[in-house]
Amino acid sequence: MVVLQLRFLLVPFLTSVMGAAQYMMQDAALMNYIDRRFLSLEKRLEKCNQDILDYVEEFRDFSKMVLSRLAGLNNYKAEVKSEVENLLTRIERAQRDIDYFGSVTDSNTCIEVHEDLVKQQLFEEAEEKKKLKLMLNASCDHMLAGIKSLKIVKKTGDKHGCWMKDPGKKHTKIYLLNGSVNNVILEFANIMTFMESNHTLKARRVTLPFAWEGTGHIIYQGFLFYHRYGSLNEIIKFNIQKRKITNQMLLPGAGRIPAYQLSPSTKIDLAIDEQGLWAIHAEPETGGNIVITKINHITMAVEHTWDTSCNSKDAEAAFMACNTLYVVYNFPSGGTSRIQCVYDVLDAVNTYEIPVLHFPKRQGSHSTIHYNPKEKQLFAWGDGSQIIYKLHTKQKV
Repeated sequence: MVVLQLRFLLVPFLTSVMGAAQYMMQDAALMNYIDRRFLSLEKRLEKCNQDILDYVEEFRDFSKMVLSRLAGLNNYKAEVKSEVENLLTRIERAQRDIDYFGSVTDSNTCIEVHEDLVKQQLFEEAEEKKKLKLMLNASCDHMLAGIKSLKIVKKTGDKHGCWMKDPGKKHTKIYLLNGSVNNVILEFANIMTFMESNHTLKARRVTLPFAWEGTGHIIYQGFLFYHRYGSLNEIIKFNIQKRKITNQMLLPGAGRIPAYQLSPSTKIDLAIDEQGLWAIHAEPETGGNIVITKINHITMAVEHTWDTSCNSKDAEAAFMACNTLYVVYNFPSGGTSRIQCVYDVLDAVNTYEIPVLHFPKRQGSHSTIHYNPKEKQLFAWGDGSQIIYKLHTKQKV
């Protein structure tokens, strides 16, 4: 009887225990299912986040590419404009030649017209020379007769570079522009500071907004004039003291080939003499002959251009002195530099009677030679050395 009662009591208890266990198993299965769903959602969210990051990165790259293309289009626009202007100038020259040849026929009347044209042309050339003499100050009457000596001031920097004083200022500051592509000028108080062993620590650093190209830059009256890197023929005028660009110009016809075959990084070489600012470059249409342009250093306007007979083949540098271009030649492997082509814009020098002028006591090459009209000497950069050449001059014949 007691056993029967215990059985009746145990059966409901066991049934309730088994039911509770079944519910617990169902809850566990449900929790397991919910966990799996959460994990799946987390993985999908992670993948979504990663896809968003990838899309953002791709959009940034695309934006950079678009901005780069736009900058390239702006440069190309400036280059095309310069080329069109150069083409128009050449078309005008060709049209004048066509008009001239078209006027020449066998009739006496046309012969008289032809003679009148020649007289008119000679008169215009004479008037043009008068204007040029007034513009270029014909009182500048000395020419280079020889290079007396050299002084290696220091050896610092890369193989290519440029150093100078400002001939338009009274101070004695030295400027060092290292490399054929850079945007930092080092300014020294004087040449003694520049010659010290720790000279770079005492230099004032001036950072340009755009890098230069080549080594043909020049400093005049507190301004740096230089060929902007990445442009075909843009010349920038930069105020060194105020550290800002004050003007710029495009030089027609320049920038397509090097100014000198042995200095391929320099497409435009800027120079200063007693008359102010000049630009030196070469053009393929002239067979590689050098072209010189007189530029107004204040307005950055072209005043006159001359096609010279001096070729850029085997040339390494050139400089202007007293309205005269002196082109320096060398051997491709380096050697003794020599001046063997001279061009005077006023025809005041008989270039055929000038002997070849050799640079003294040095084997190597030059990446820059600039004339300082204030000190009447050359500042040169040769194989990483900063050199001064003293000159011997004589009166023009």
